Amino acid sequence: MNKIIVLATALLGAVVIANVSPELQAQDVKEQDVKTIPHGGANIMLDASAPDGIRPGGTLSQDLPAPKIARQRISAEPANRNYPEQPPMIPHNIRGYQIDKNFNMCLTCHSRSASPQTGAPMVSITHYYDRDGQALAAVSPRRYFCIQCHLPQHDVKPARGNSFKSIDTMLQQPAVE
Repeated sequence: MNKIIVLATALLGAVVIANVSPELQAQDVKEQDVKTIPHGGANIMLDASAPDGIRPGGTLSQDLPAPKIARQRISAEPANRNYPEQPPMIPHNIRGYQIDKNFNMCLTCHSRSASPQTGAPMVSITHYYDRDGQALAAVSPRRYFCIQCHLPQHDVKPARGNSFKSIDTMLQQPAVE
């Protein structure tokens, strides 16, 4: 992972340097003073806000503190699902769980063999089929990394409001003619 970050940073730096005009390269300009770089009659912004317009900062010239880690919602009851086939949320803390190619901590409780002893819900039977529909003795490699689909629940304020309605809410509303 660190190699990817270093490579991406080096690549971004090479692109920015390659696109900087010779006049600007010759100037002795402090990095925090540079907000745009003139290039081909246009200015390339280095200090644009985050692409989604929601998150603060995220610019090349700003260093902001990391946000606080949200409190995890621990619940004996599983969270309601909002749409068919929605993967269930994880109702417990998974901080420190090893989930990699060598070991999957989730399966110590949720595997077919451990589930009766632990009382944890068994991994869905769909996770024991390969992409060709062949049944497997163990969890399919494409379903092995649980947190690709299943996420822990956190108490967070939504980044922006939305008007999403669950399927149950939609079915309870009177039909509009």
